[in-house]
Amino acid sequence: MNYRPQTTVILAMTADGKIADYQNAPARFGSQVDQAHLEEQIHLVDGVLFGANTLRAYGTSMSIRDPQLIQARRDRNLPTQPIHIVASASGELDQNFKFFQQPIPRWLLTLPENNHDWQDKNLFERVLTAKVIKTKNQATNQSDRFNWQLILARLKELGINKLAILGGSTLVSSLFEIKAIDEIWLTVCPFIFGGKNSPTPVSGAGWVQSEAIELNLLEVRQIGQEMFLHYAVKT
Repeated sequence: MNYRPQTTVILAMTADGKIADYQNAPARFGSQVDQAHLEEQIHLVDGVLFGANTLRAYGTSMSIRDPQLIQARRDRNLPTQPIHIVASASGELDQNFKFFQQPIPRWLLTLPENNHDWQDKNLFERVLTAKVIKTKNQATNQSDRFNWQLILARLKELGINKLAILGGSTLVSSLFEIKAIDEIWLTVCPFIFGGKNSPTPVSGAGWVQSEAIELNLLEVRQIGQEMFLHYAVKT
């Protein structure tokens, strides 16, 4: 694991395992307690990574607002906010998103041919480029993906030792495929969405039972009507 940051997926899902409804509307079913939990987890990391569709759904990213958490980062000689990294192969992002007005450091991960579209706009502090590679699993509709091994190694070189993954499910699946997820925090919320097209925490082609990713349950918390499950990925 030394070649890459320590990674933690942080997601909220319904009791039937959905992270959004069948219309892919922004997931706002988590309580204020869940929002505080997310903020607490984010304050522990050097960077947060999320896909372009996640940004398009919300228009913003989760910043740290709690003064105690901000001070805790200062006490550890960290910047008050982690770096927020958007992964977008197309590089097509609306410059009117509130994300671009948030007081947070922003990086973009995109294809080399999209580099020039953002370099001169001063909306991202850093633009990282990476090529895509073909996936070996022919069953998935995703025929290619970023070379995440190289990207994670680059993030490590740039000082990101702890990385939070905030979605979406395609990004999470890609990182699971290369065994690059260390821990998971799942908030189980008291709702049922149903629907075969409603996204779950991990998309992609999936794994057969004999090849399933195994987890160790580290911690369980119940606060109100929500359950907070903390897992480590077995290696």
